[in-house]
Amino acid sequence: MNSTDTTLDLLDQLLAQACKAGADRADAVMFEGISISHAQRLGKIEKLERSESYDLGLRVLIGRRQAIVSSNDRSPSALDALVERAIAMAGVVPEDEFCGLAEPDQIAASWPGLDQFDPDEPGTERLIDLAKTAEEAARAVPGITNSEGAEASWGRNRVALAASNGFRGTYSGSSHSVSVSVLAGTGDGMERDYDYSSAVYGADLEDAALVGSRAGERTVKRLGARKPATCRVPVVYDPRVASSLLGHLSGAVSGAAVARKTSFLKDKLGRRIFPAGVTVTDDPHRRRGFRSKPFDAEGLPNARRDLVAGGVLTTWIMDLRSARQLGLASTGHAVRGTSSPPSPAPTNLYLEPGPLSPAALIADIKSGLYVTELIGMGVNGVTGDYSRGATGFWIENGELAYPVNEITIAGNLRDMFLELTPADDLVFRASINAPTVRVEGLTVAGS
Repeated sequence: MNSTDTTLDLLDQLLAQACKAGADRADAVMFEGISISHAQRLGKIEKLERSESYDLGLRVLIGRRQAIVSSNDRSPSALDALVERAIAMAGVVPEDEFCGLAEPDQIAASWPGLDQFDPDEPGTERLIDLAKTAEEAARAVPGITNSEGAEASWGRNRVALAASNGFRGTYSGSSHSVSVSVLAGTGDGMERDYDYSSAVYGADLEDAALVGSRAGERTVKRLGARKPATCRVPVVYDPRVASSLLGHLSGAVSGAAVARKTSFLKDKLGRRIFPAGVTVTDDPHRRRGFRSKPFDAEGLPNARRDLVAGGVLTTWIMDLRSARQLGLASTGHAVRGTSSPPSPAPTNLYLEPGPLSPAALIADIKSGLYVTELIGMGVNGVTGDYSRGATGFWIENGELAYPVNEITIAGNLRDMFLELTPADDLVFRASINAPTVRVEGLTVAGS
């Protein structure tokens, strides 16, 4: 990768060219990355790849018109052509009264270190060993009959942003992961499941053998699944699927959706949408967080925010454009690629844990569903209607009784949020995290 100074100098030169060519304002972003990925199945290598990528995006504004172009060629002639195309496009696109850069007094002047970069690059032998260990541990679990394979990967990236309003900033990150998926049973009675571990630092990865053992044990537990009768019962979400509820929440509180009036929560700001004890937090400055960043994609300062505090919706997730549409200030949640304008999105989003253990959360359920996997995307962001395919375990008298599959769970997210109870087992495994959660009164459609 290029040095930080060289990268920012290149962006500065590109902005100067754009303004000289007729842009009133401009910004430019560069992404550089290196990754290695390995996959194997039944002990045989299926993939071992290394890739290096480079992508640059330029946005120019002429009055209220903006255009964005991108390139992976940084030669002088290519950059000249990039500027020329951007200026030409900005001259013919429709006006957008809400587009524009941040004012100089809005941009971040300083930012924290977030410990996002692991300087150690694992060798290919290390990745091969991680995948091999995970798959062997999974296949060693009694009842496992086949494997879909194991993977291990590593990546490193750098983001640089510069704008004609004076902002200049860059940050780097890294990622490590190992995963495995196996099968149990035979014929029509086969079942599959998986497990994984991911981390910013390789030293923080879980033991690959433990990941494999969990995958195998999860898979075997699914054998002999039944289809329960249709009923209305409490539904408990395993942590690895409970995070999907936060994904639906983040979409509903996106400033872009609210401005378009396409969110079922568009009139709920300042009102209670969860039980009084529930808090949902977004923290871009979480050390070694999966989506931590020191500033947003428009060069604005960002900070930890409770999107929901005491059950009350406190804010939308906004970039500059959606904030202008709503007559509010950006929350520093802009993200962007090289070929599209900024848009709002969360960073490290999580549901804060409650006081009860998962066992206590289930203990009083006479009949209910424990969900371990969700299928399909049956969620209406406008109405909040919710319908997802699911598999998991049936709960009887406070215990997991037997596996179930080929079922659908349905409700409305407005009601589901109000009837949600979090357990105390929050673990940060991805960019969106939740503990085990219980939701009352969902319809389970089975036989």
